[in-house]
Amino acid sequence: MTKTVEFYFDVGSPASYLAATQLPRICDECEATLIYKPMLLGGVFQATNNQSPMAIPAKGRYVFDDLARHAARYGVPLKTNPYFPINTLLLMRGATAMQLRHPERFLSYVDTVYRAIWVDARDMNDGSVVAAVLQRAGLDPAMMMAEVTVPEVKATLKAVTDEAVARGVFGAPTMFVGATMYFGQDRLDFVRAALLAA
Repeated sequence: MTKTVEFYFDVGSPASYLAATQLPRICDECEATLIYKPMLLGGVFQATNNQSPMAIPAKGRYVFDDLARHAARYGVPLKTNPYFPINTLLLMRGATAMQLRHPERFLSYVDTVYRAIWVDARDMNDGSVVAAVLQRAGLDPAMMMAEVTVPEVKATLKAVTDEAVARGVFGAPTMFVGATMYFGQDRLDFVRAALLAA
């Protein structure tokens, strides 16, 4: 039986970014398959009556300090984005479109958007900035803007978001190993242990 990690994520989540920098290596080491599940975190928050920890100033400051500690431990860059929160609807439709219609470019797209938000601190609320970021990465912004309007893409993002909520997801990142859920990039050790035990 193939071991898998299902990874529910949204590019607007710095914790999801950190998890994304570590999960491929963990899965390689544990001989597991990483299944990316792009979801709309705003939709999850609305459905579960949850909110970003950044919405509470004291908690937000602590959480970002803690994320910075983890970034240092992982040896990856992380910057505060002055344009946060990012409205990720179009960006996550873009991720869904790439996964469905251009799977060979999906990881490049996700990595590019994560880097723009959480390393280069770009304003990915601004369509012209998004276009420039994609263009620089060799991705076609006009193609992406056409793809995000495709009904199948919109429906798939909504379906994965609804699926996440139905499985008990309330935030990002959330990983599943089998039926067991792990929330937060600070639970990756438990994900690894579950894979090794599988």
